[in-house]
Amino acid sequence: MNVKIVDTQQELEDAFSVRRKVFIEEQKVPAEEELDQYENECVHFVLYNGTQPAGAGRFRVVDGYGKVERICVLKEHRKSGSGKAIMNGIEKYANENGLKKLKLNAQTQAIPFYSGLGYETVSEEFLDAGIPHRTMVKTI
Repeated sequence: MNVKIVDTQQELEDAFSVRRKVFIEEQKVPAEEELDQYENECVHFVLYNGTQPAGAGRFRVVDGYGKVERICVLKEHRKSGSGKAIMNGIEKYANENGLKKLKLNAQTQAIPFYSGLGYETVSEEFLDAGIPHRTMVKTI
């Protein structure tokens, strides 16, 4: 598994293809909510298993925080360290760019995963695209 910062159109399309499969097809998030107005201001990440895209995520700066967004892994690559690899890549990028505080909105079913990476829950539950979430933060 190899995490890449997206720097070609093909890599961006690979990241979007994973996001479409996970969020739109699997979780039934409306396409207009999944691909949003922030795409052009984000740094995108894609995880490859050999030459095949297996996971994705994006990162942007919001209110002084590094905001981790759209973390996803294809079903067949879950429970293999893929999500952790993506998160490590994003955290490394954030650290290299001087950001020490990270924030994300976790689907409630993913809270144990993020807690295991050192994130702490700081909000009550809320709905995003009809899915329960809670905000989590981490200082790196």
